[in-house]
Amino acid sequence: MSAAEACAALGISTATLYAYVSRGLLESRPGADHRSRVYLRQDVERLAQRKRAGRGAARGAAQSLDRGLPVMETRISLIRPDSPYYRGRSAVAMAQAGATPEDVARLLWDSGDVDPFDHGPLDGWPARVAPVATDVALPPLERAMAAIPLLAPDLRHSLSAAPGVRRGIAATLLRQNAALLVAGAPDTRPVHAVLADAWRPGDADFADLVRTALVLCADHELNVSAFAARVVASTGAPLHATVCAGLAALSGPRHGGATARAHALIREACDAPSPAACIAERWQRGDDLPGFHHVLYPEGDPRAAHVLERLRATLGDTPRMGQVEAVIAAAAETSGRQPNIDGMLAAICFVHDLPATPALAMFAAGRLSGWLAHALEQQALGRLIRPRAHYAGTEPA
Repeated sequence: MSAAEACAALGISTATLYAYVSRGLLESRPGADHRSRVYLRQDVERLAQRKRAGRGAARGAAQSLDRGLPVMETRISLIRPDSPYYRGRSAVAMAQAGATPEDVARLLWDSGDVDPFDHGPLDGWPARVAPVATDVALPPLERAMAAIPLLAPDLRHSLSAAPGVRRGIAATLLRQNAALLVAGAPDTRPVHAVLADAWRPGDADFADLVRTALVLCADHELNVSAFAARVVASTGAPLHATVCAGLAALSGPRHGGATARAHALIREACDAPSPAACIAERWQRGDDLPGFHHVLYPEGDPRAAHVLERLRATLGDTPRMGQVEAVIAAAAETSGRQPNIDGMLAAICFVHDLPATPALAMFAAGRLSGWLAHALEQQALGRLIRPRAHYAGTEPA
């Protein structure tokens, strides 16, 4: 849409339109003559819908479904421009201080002085699970979604409401999920070490990057997969079911699949004669830049900034890191966008000559502790999540 069309649709002045762009509410791109600017119709229509919604309770609830008004209370995480905060502690600061995914899980689950991971060695896969759990031909998320439900029937106290028992089950699930993502055996080593050793054994710097990524991915408030997990948890279903709900939501291309699209963008740009020209051409024809920009961080995703800092510290002088830097610079020059966490998970894989699959696996392994935290919190509330729908179809005769 042209500036005039966008202003007319929103009922605002040109100055207000520019203010909306600067605040990250709208996105602008170069027009056909490269002097004017055009605006994404879907963004304009979404903003117009929000303006129409006003402050009515029912309309406000409808607006809240797309990153609008808060709809429920949580004590788990808070999103601020400098970092997500896990129960009041900066996720970026925890990653910098060397925290492990298990440290974050203890905090998110409000474990107190009791360590849910202190329960001795893990059993191997049951006979019915082993063929699926070790099938390397299956994609990681599908392997985990197929195997995890089969682990619940033989588990004692799977429906126990005792907080200590539930946190112990959560700790076992965190480790089992990590093993499933790499088709390995259940292991009591730190989760990041299990993943890193499967992809690049013996590489300590890489293992620390994986640790950092998992800590930063652990939770992000009421994102789509966390909400899916909470809805299932509200029914009283076992934690295994809530984990599968989170994995299922993450598997969609508009959520966890963003890592694969970001990896493809980096590879496409780096294979082109000029990364800058490739990025500029995509942007000018209206294509998205997956792995760049986050609507909740208009000034830049602090999680991605920390991963980029770690990559520069360990691999700053390598050719592949130079290529990633060229893509980041081109995206900033063309669109003003900075990388998000999806883009940096993809970058970790690209600079280490890995396919896109481990990026999604890192996301899933890290985010599992957040899903479980939301499930524990929701079930402690003892309330069913059951919103109402506004019917917009054909009226009965």
